[in-house]
Amino acid sequence: MRKLTRRSLILLVLVPLALHPLVVQGYLGPGAGFTIVSTFFVLFAALASAFVVLLTWPFRWVLKRVFRPKRAGIAKARRVVIVGLDGQDPELTEKWMNEGLLPNFSRLRETGAFARLGTTLPAESPVAWSSFQTGCNPGKHRIYDFLVPNRKSLMPELSSANVTAPGRTLKMGKYLIPLGKPSIAAGRRSESFWSILGKFGIFSSVLRVPITFPPERFNGVLLSAMNVPDVKGSQGTYYYFTTDPKDKRVLVSGQQCPLEAVDGGAKGELPGPENTLIKDGGELRIPFSIASAQDGSGVGRLRIADQTIELRRNEYTPWVSLSYKAAVGFTVKAIARFLLLDDSPHVRLYVTPIQIDPGSPALPISHPVAYSIYLAKRQGPFATLGVAEDTSGLNELVIGEDAFMRQAQDIHRERETMFFDALSKTRSGSVVCVFDITDRVQHMFFRFHKDDHWGASVADERYTHVLRDLYVQMDELVGRVMKEIDEKSVLMVLSDHGFKPFRRAVELNRWLQQNGFLSEDLLAKTPDLLQRVDWSNTQAYAVGFGGIYLNLAGREAKGIVRKEDAARLKREIIEKLKSLRDPERPGSPVSEVYDRDLAYKGPYVEDAPDLVVGFAPGYRVAWETVTGGFGERVISDNTRPWSGDHNMNPSQVPGMLFSNRPLDVGQPHIMDIAPTVLDLFGVPIPAHMDGKPIMRGARGQEPSGPTVESPLAHVPLSPRTAV
Repeated sequence: MRKLTRRSLILLVLVPLALHPLVVQGYLGPGAGFTIVSTFFVLFAALASAFVVLLTWPFRWVLKRVFRPKRAGIAKARRVVIVGLDGQDPELTEKWMNEGLLPNFSRLRETGAFARLGTTLPAESPVAWSSFQTGCNPGKHRIYDFLVPNRKSLMPELSSANVTAPGRTLKMGKYLIPLGKPSIAAGRRSESFWSILGKFGIFSSVLRVPITFPPERFNGVLLSAMNVPDVKGSQGTYYYFTTDPKDKRVLVSGQQCPLEAVDGGAKGELPGPENTLIKDGGELRIPFSIASAQDGSGVGRLRIADQTIELRRNEYTPWVSLSYKAAVGFTVKAIARFLLLDDSPHVRLYVTPIQIDPGSPALPISHPVAYSIYLAKRQGPFATLGVAEDTSGLNELVIGEDAFMRQAQDIHRERETMFFDALSKTRSGSVVCVFDITDRVQHMFFRFHKDDHWGASVADERYTHVLRDLYVQMDELVGRVMKEIDEKSVLMVLSDHGFKPFRRAVELNRWLQQNGFLSEDLLAKTPDLLQRVDWSNTQAYAVGFGGIYLNLAGREAKGIVRKEDAARLKREIIEKLKSLRDPERPGSPVSEVYDRDLAYKGPYVEDAPDLVVGFAPGYRVAWETVTGGFGERVISDNTRPWSGDHNMNPSQVPGMLFSNRPLDVGQPHIMDIAPTVLDLFGVPIPAHMDGKPIMRGARGQEPSGPTVESPLAHVPLSPRTAV
């Protein structure tokens, strides 16, 4: 039965690829220009790949059986199921367990284990989930933050992936035909545990784990998550339309577009990717119109291309298929949802970021490519953007709390559907899925939560219990999963970090400037993206969620700090930062400042920030600092809806770990999960992994592979006390 299930899954993802007519897609990769891949190339490559796989499958199966490595020990589990609840806080979880609100979590604690899970430096999703999947500290997997500086261009860039356009084009009249496909470079190094399992013939289903774009090839199926861009190449550009000429907004993450009032409604154009098939081709657009309700029903109509969709005020449309036509035979496929915010006296319309169509993906967002097609055919279109819940739309007050929650819940239901499908089809091996509604909702609704130290910054009875209700919902999800777990399956439910209020913001570049480490160019046109730094007089600068970089000679393009002065300069910055005080509150906003040479070990330490700031709970780096900008004040109130965070001192925002089997250690770390999974399957643990198995006593078996002591053991990154 097990072989039949796997074979069925292989056929389910390969057959749609061979039968589905692919259309040329448009794609703008992180840090790159938009690329339209030729129809012939995509169709030929997809069909050829499917044909080769089907033709050679029997031979490859025999070869893998004969030559694959042998397991080092006896497997202690037939299946390992990992449910990731991004950002679920262990303190809040324990509080509501003790109040009797989370019976399924409580049952796992009583029959298995519950512990606080040490997190990474910094305590954020791309870093922590990279350590989760590789078993390594950041010095070995090379992910240190969302944004890092490019040392040559001195501009911030994504750390996880880089997409570049084909190097050559063929000019045919006014058209520029790309020769080849875009190049996708992954930022993460080291090897995931599911890739290692695959070498031993163990199948894995991996869904929406952050930092899995571009998807890797291994023995299993995978749907990518965080850092999958929209079709414009951004990490999520939403659109706001209005017929009100007085409604002028300054949007950072969104784009305001004109909407013309016409008799009975309005009309506009939905922007899309750049048309790079034509020199200076400009932005592709799709005309649409809105017909207001004339019969008193309150139901309007959205007409776009050949589709007519009902528009109800404050209700999202289903996913709408979009086709941007660049030229004959060149079409950019995408999906989006529309939300009518108002229809009187002015029409106001919100459109989600325009996302890669999973049923006809522009670039691979899954492994194999056909897996996203299979999911789309099975459950319909679904969100593909890395961070699909539009926190920016709420943060910039374009949509409200209710609209955000409906969007987040809709996306969560999509994830649940694909997860339980994978769970039912993967009867042996590993099943891994990360649900991120816990992270997104806490970011936006912590202001309504009555924290013991900070209280609630906004009083609104409608949202007082949003976080509690969210945890109850996750408890119900865990209960459904537990019903699918038999005695030969190991279940782990974990989070990558916890959560705390974010009430006060620290602007590191302004602090560096005031303390003589950075010089500001006041004549620069923008204070953002490191463009306001006077590099000739700057010793240090900040980018990302707490990283400080020295302007090192020979490393930075305009570096002035000599290598022999670096250690002294770091000590001076650490000493001064730790003495920083908030004039409006007691204590320091900074709990600790970490020197990378002590915090990280591995071949990629040189890519790390020179210093990493661990903020006290309640404080976080200012929004301006994240993108290399300058704020007016060093410390100020955070007044945005984004009111909860975790980019604080790691020891104060640990994650959590539940298991249906007991743990052998009292202080587990997120780096321990990968070697634990390998050990449960009897697979040898690579010597480079920093984590160690934490269920070595399960079923009386001894550990099956070598372990190493974590190089972070001397760094106070997390409490190691079981709850």
